Amino acid sequence: MQLFIIFMIVLTLSYAVLIIALLLGWKKVEKFKLKGVTPANKFSIIIPFRNEAENLPALLYSLSNLDYPRSYFEIILVNDDSEDNSLQACFNFKQSHPNLVFSIINNNRKTNSPKKDAIITAIEASRFENILTTDADCIVPSKWLEAYNESVLGTKANLIAGPVSFLNGPSNKEKFLNYLIAFQDLDFMSLQAVSIGAFGLKKPFMCNAANMCYKKDAFLNAEGYVGNSNISGGDDVFLLQKFIELNYPVSYLKSEVAIVKTKPQPSLESLFSQRIRWAAKATAYKSTFAKLVGLIVLLVNLFLVIGLILTLLNKVNYELVLFSFLIKFLVDFILLYHSAIFFRKQLILSHYLWSSLLYPFFSTTVAIASLFSGFQWKGRNFRK
Repeated sequence: MQLFIIFMIVLTLSYAVLIIALLLGWKKVEKFKLKGVTPANKFSIIIPFRNEAENLPALLYSLSNLDYPRSYFEIILVNDDSEDNSLQACFNFKQSHPNLVFSIINNNRKTNSPKKDAIITAIEASRFENILTTDADCIVPSKWLEAYNESVLGTKANLIAGPVSFLNGPSNKEKFLNYLIAFQDLDFMSLQAVSIGAFGLKKPFMCNAANMCYKKDAFLNAEGYVGNSNISGGDDVFLLQKFIELNYPVSYLKSEVAIVKTKPQPSLESLFSQRIRWAAKATAYKSTFAKLVGLIVLLVNLFLVIGLILTLLNKVNYELVLFSFLIKFLVDFILLYHSAIFFRKQLILSHYLWSSLLYPFFSTTVAIASLFSGFQWKGRNFRK
């Protein structure tokens, strides 16, 4: 037990150092403010979809409200064998908005990753140099393209990652669902904070395809998803890591006017499936820093669970587990607090205490499940 105690203390302090470093990285990424620069860049907005009839109207409506010259962007929707009325929703929108440059194409499946195939299919059909991606269950802000235009001009980056947040929906009559959404919101905000912090430390390893922009030529020169097409997900993080390996400049657009909103998972089952999908690709990361972050986070949560069990069995003193939890609780809260301010979600912090108590169990379960279990995504089953 002595070795366990020493290891847990060292692990807890290592975790605290990591989170403090990410907090410093967060502060190094300057908040971006629009300057009203004349539009100069043209964008191809790519949206793969499968069975998204419920979500597409809201996304398309938000795209129709983009405050940017209509001739300076195109919308490419890629149908990935939808079995509902998604196509009809797209055609209806296209007919009612003839002023938009709008394409609806079918996915050309070649690999084990339908989404990557859809993006490649769209890039081959795209007209413009700047590729901008989002998801069918998202809503984009009206100043979205303005923000990316100025960021492209200012940074000269080949890839720019943007912020993503959950939609603020009405309170649900089912209390469990409200708590589930609050838990997801806090977890997702922490991932966003880590992503931004890593960019500030110049060790970026995460981004989100719901809001990212990259140069078409850079994508083609890097051979896109060659090398990871056997993995169903990761169309965002693997591309980012490949660009970094090739020394392509990357940047983060830390701007409130660029925040893309998305929906949380509607059930505990779908949340676990999503997180297993995210965790399953972590073993393929090439970034040493990404692996280190993942290992420390996994171990500190795992050892908190083990420590609690050993405490209940009177094998270790409760002070050790309490010490580890409190350190983690405090450093996580500081990072989350800054993230909540940026995303204007301070009220969600009222759920932080109980969420922080449950998170080690949730995280450990997902990590273990990802080693042995497949997952379901868009009505399809995938194996690890």
